[in-house]
Amino acid sequence: MTEILRALLVLLVLTGCASGPNANRRDPLEPFNRGVYRFNDAVDTALLKPVATTYRDVVPRPVRQGVNNFFGNLQDAWSFVNNALQLKGQAATDSMFRFGVNTFIGLGGVLDVATEMNIEKHTKDFGHTLGYWGVAPGPYLVLPLLGPSTLRDTVALPVDLKGDLVSNIAHVPTRNSVTVLRAVDSRADLLKATTILEEAALDKYTFTRDAFLQRRRSVIFDGNPPEEDTGEIETEQQDVAEPRVPALAETPAETLNKTASNAGLPGDQKVKP
Repeated sequence: MTEILRALLVLLVLTGCASGPNANRRDPLEPFNRGVYRFNDAVDTALLKPVATTYRDVVPRPVRQGVNNFFGNLQDAWSFVNNALQLKGQAATDSMFRFGVNTFIGLGGVLDVATEMNIEKHTKDFGHTLGYWGVAPGPYLVLPLLGPSTLRDTVALPVDLKGDLVSNIAHVPTRNSVTVLRAVDSRADLLKATTILEEAALDKYTFTRDAFLQRRRSVIFDGNPPEEDTGEIETEQQDVAEPRVPALAETPAETLNKTASNAGLPGDQKVKP
């Protein structure tokens, strides 16, 4: 992972030089990002979407829901750590109880008993934690296969991987199989959102970028981003000061990012085109 991050930083420097003076302040690396976006879109069209569609059509809905609940339960464990790091006592307690209840009563998380008990879900990752404590997001960045991110969230990825229970499975074949299942389940969860995106957006890249940045910022501030800020919070606000996604696009944006809270993937970074 360290080598991948170094390679990305080199590419960012080289591409940044060609960004031009008219680059979007949130997305100064747009030429690079669009290239990666096209690559991700090609992989998605050729592989991920067909597999996810087959998975949705063949696997019974109750089974798919159980798989989705299982990965969401694993995410609650890491969310507990990050809510605690943000000194959010109630959110940390809820995450801890959700993980305990669903693990021991919900058959390892296959059943979402915690939601039925009205225990609120507070999905957080280390990128959220860095943002909460004042680290600016930096430029928008599209990662190969992983999708939308920011420089801050990319730097946080190695920590998120350390906290990801799937990535820490010692038996390699099992870890790889569970990772693939999670990716397929995540993509299947976004099939409807893909249709909305294709129908609503003239430029899918711009739509996805703006929806991701708005959603990411909203989650960092627990749905209540301040209107007037200082320090890092001000930087966050300035980063989204350019034309925003229209109100009608808010609902697709929420749908595009639901995977992060339901499927146990690191952060909100798994929005697919």
